[in-house]
Amino acid sequence: MSAHAAHFPSQPADEPLRQGLATALMAAARLAPQRTFLRDAGDRRAWCGRPAITWTYEAAAEIVGRLARGIAAWRLAPGSRIGLFFAGGAESSLAYLAVEAAGHLPCLLSPLWEGEALSAAIESAGLVAVLTEGRRGTRRPAEELAFTALRHFGLRFLAAFGPGLPDGVISLDAMALERGIIAPAPGLGLLTFAGGDPRRPVRRDAALFGAAVAAHRERLPSPERVLTLLPPHDLRGLVTGLGMAVASGASLETLIPFDSAAFRVALMRPVPTRLVVPAAFEAAMAETTLPWTVRAIDIVHRAPARMPVPSARDVAGPPCLDVLVLDEDAILTRPRGRWEIPTLDESRASDVPHPLVRRPRDGRLLCRAAPSHRDTEEASGDAIWQETAYCAHQAKGVLTVVPTP
Repeated sequence: MSAHAAHFPSQPADEPLRQGLATALMAAARLAPQRTFLRDAGDRRAWCGRPAITWTYEAAAEIVGRLARGIAAWRLAPGSRIGLFFAGGAESSLAYLAVEAAGHLPCLLSPLWEGEALSAAIESAGLVAVLTEGRRGTRRPAEELAFTALRHFGLRFLAAFGPGLPDGVISLDAMALERGIIAPAPGLGLLTFAGGDPRRPVRRDAALFGAAVAAHRERLPSPERVLTLLPPHDLRGLVTGLGMAVASGASLETLIPFDSAAFRVALMRPVPTRLVVPAAFEAAMAETTLPWTVRAIDIVHRAPARMPVPSARDVAGPPCLDVLVLDEDAILTRPRGRWEIPTLDESRASDVPHPLVRRPRDGRLLCRAAPSHRDTEEASGDAIWQETAYCAHQAKGVLTVVPTP
């Protein structure tokens, strides 16, 4: 048997995934209620004043249902936009799932943003509420948002996981202790920001997001654990992290902020693992002896990029997959060195499973239903092909993705 062989968990059906991650979570909780779902890595108490917590699928589904019930009590219009201002960790995943389960649209805010950028994002996305945390390293996100909210009359609710919440901020910890849950509403999609620009919100509907997760998942058997170094504030972090875990019935372990000692400890947990790292970490990973627990590595590249070719380490070690991120439009996952991007005619595009990206003869990359950059427009029901800002050139097996001239 290969050193990298494993027994993988059963996967929820794709149908719940197309209805949103909250619905898929409930389906996974019915299949394996005691399987670990969320685990915090590193010194969480020093980072955010809260202990590291491990949640099973059953416990997480219960907490998500309670939080969704509390959010529903705010009496917001269905499909309201609710911001999520987190750096990572179990609380950020629970908050995303609760907003979706309550019938609203999660909007992922970068944890790097401060006053003016936060204000611009609240305004451009039309947020009516924001969920966050009381502490994040030296920052106090709940306090920052409470101050920023004074400029936005449409921002009706602020809620946060403690400790140290200012007056007027609803405690999500207290909400999670209240009894009573609601069944998840069908997912409506999500909002992210193109190029990390708080003035350019991008909407993606739930079905297309589910298709992106399914296309990423199908490249390898599902692991028992996804260990990620990416924050969940954009499409790349959400697809490769929470989306992949829920779709696979796997656990999600997030190491934010990065700490080398905590990373070594997390790697040694005796669980078959799919490791997700940004491309900037690849050189350091090449110098690291990975334990048997790592069964696959996702190296995440942002376009523009020149995709790596296979090396001796890629052949001898665990399978390496390159994940190409085309801003907030699309994500492509391929085994290293195998960059086959369909060059189909428009009439044949629907014959390809998960037809999310294609490349016409001129090299321009098109993505399936790239969402409108006008946040006031609702997502259309029919998927269409739209141009991305990139084109691709392939020579001698090497794919280079550059901005469209």
